Amino acid sequence: MSTAESASAPSFLLLHGAATTGAIWAGVRRELGDRPVLAPDRPSTGDLARELAALRAAVDETGRLGVAMPAPVVFGGVSGGATLGLAALAAGVPLAAAVLHEPAVGSLLPGLLAPVAAAFESGGVAGFGRTLYGERWRPSDAPADQGAVARDLAMFLRFEPAAPGPTPGPVIVTVGERSPDVRHRAAELLRRELGVTVRVLAGCGHAAHLEAPAEFAARLLDAAGSLDLKDLKDLTDRTDGLR
Repeated sequence: MSTAESASAPSFLLLHGAATTGAIWAGVRRELGDRPVLAPDRPSTGDLARELAALRAAVDETGRLGVAMPAPVVFGGVSGGATLGLAALAAGVPLAAAVLHEPAVGSLLPGLLAPVAAAFESGGVAGFGRTLYGERWRPSDAPADQGAVARDLAMFLRFEPAAPGPTPGPVIVTVGERSPDVRHRAAELLRRELGVTVRVLAGCGHAAHLEAPAEFAARLLDAAGSLDLKDLKDLTDRTDGLR
């Protein structure tokens, strides 16, 4: 593969939310086929700056999957992973495009996370996971470190969104067709306040990676396919300059 070809073929970084690990992306990874994908386990430190540092390192690793020159990275996140993706874009992490499914919205819609916080208080990790993700989530999907959920929840309750920086490709916030009205209102507020594109994801609620992996993968591939070669070169040059 030539340098130009490797620079123009994106890699994919998939980031999980609370009460899950990178293994939650198995269905989406299957749909992406043999394309280069990284789905790491987050450190779940409870500290946004440390989580973003880990995400930056993952972007660097993803961009070098199987290529000599860094490739642009298309980001996919669900729930807390989407929230961290939104924070990363605001912080200037060099992502080529992003698909963010139902991120937190902070004070734009107070109380959005109140039901899952209450579920954690009353039912621990199991109650939290079932309330957030629905019946497709299993306790075995949670990380071995059960304290990770408490740290994640506290961090996401403190989160405040900011506008993404410029990217070569689209930043798309998705909301599940079957999600409650409050999630659709949250997505609309992000569109209105931050200028992101919003799309409804068919056949799912909050757990897009479990309920609609083919649909989520298709959105990632659409985002990757929209990228312009010149813009990709500019991004990879900028990414290399940060190393």
